[in-house]
Amino acid sequence: MKLGVIGAGAWGTALAQVAARGDAPVTLWAREPDVVSAINDIHENTGFLPGVRLSPTIRATDRLDDLAICDALLIVVPAQHVRSVLEQSDIGDKPLILCAKGIEAGTKRLVSDIAGEVHPQSPLAVLSGPTFAHEVAAGLPTAVTLACADESLGAALSDRIASATFRTYASTDVIGAEIGGAVKNVLAIACGVVEGAGLGLNARAALIARGFAEMTRFGLARGARAETLAGLAGLGDLVLTCSSTNSRNFSLGVGLGQGIAASALLSDRKTVAEGAATAPVLREAAHEAGIEMPLTEAVCALLDGAPLDAVMDALLQRPLRHEGV
Repeated sequence: MKLGVIGAGAWGTALAQVAARGDAPVTLWAREPDVVSAINDIHENTGFLPGVRLSPTIRATDRLDDLAICDALLIVVPAQHVRSVLEQSDIGDKPLILCAKGIEAGTKRLVSDIAGEVHPQSPLAVLSGPTFAHEVAAGLPTAVTLACADESLGAALSDRIASATFRTYASTDVIGAEIGGAVKNVLAIACGVVEGAGLGLNARAALIARGFAEMTRFGLARGARAETLAGLAGLGDLVLTCSSTNSRNFSLGVGLGQGIAASALLSDRKTVAEGAATAPVLREAAHEAGIEMPLTEAVCALLDGAPLDAVMDALLQRPLRHEGV
């Protein structure tokens, strides 16, 4: 099975490296001509994943048509750009492995919903879990969820990309895998705020636990399974991204906690902090469904410029309640 990767940011490049193990040929699409040149000429993505020597069997291109030779495609562009990129792609009925984490602004659609609308003939899978791109590209031990409603296709995809250091755990819960990845980005911003404001490790631990409760409430309401949300694609990814400045969303939160305006933080970024785009969409979807998500509300308020002290006071003055709700 020849794989193609659409999106040559850090994560897309790392997944291309995974797919190229054993000298397997991989086609990697990038929007930026300088990224294409660097990957093909010196086997390094100097713009997004510097310092990692890439397999010479990875061939980069800026032509989506070049992916026609692939048997399946990994979609690794930011969630807000998935629709436009897929609309430009002549995919036919190739299986799509969706690796973006987010909810589309305006439509409140999950990435699988978007892919299903644009390419209804393509079988879909979702790859999600606790992953930092540089560790995956370096071959450090990693475990992810590979969710696919078609179990035989999921097994075939797993056989193609799994290795001793990149373990794929099967699931048929596509919605749960997607929601875990989308919601954790928003909560990672909140944990970064705790770090940036010096609020302590107790506060961070409490936020992770109560954030997981928010993720679970929202996920179950959208049809996710509890065991998926408690697994690699939910709780596992939440713990990772709420604990390190290697997370773009956590780093954004650190800046907010230090009093830097969201507009300044976001304009100074080459890479995308998906949680900033997902937070207002998640808040709107939660409101429509009658789901209480106070931490998501707090992140939205901070992104809108509300003072940190006021946002903290609103959270800490909420009525005490039973932990199970």
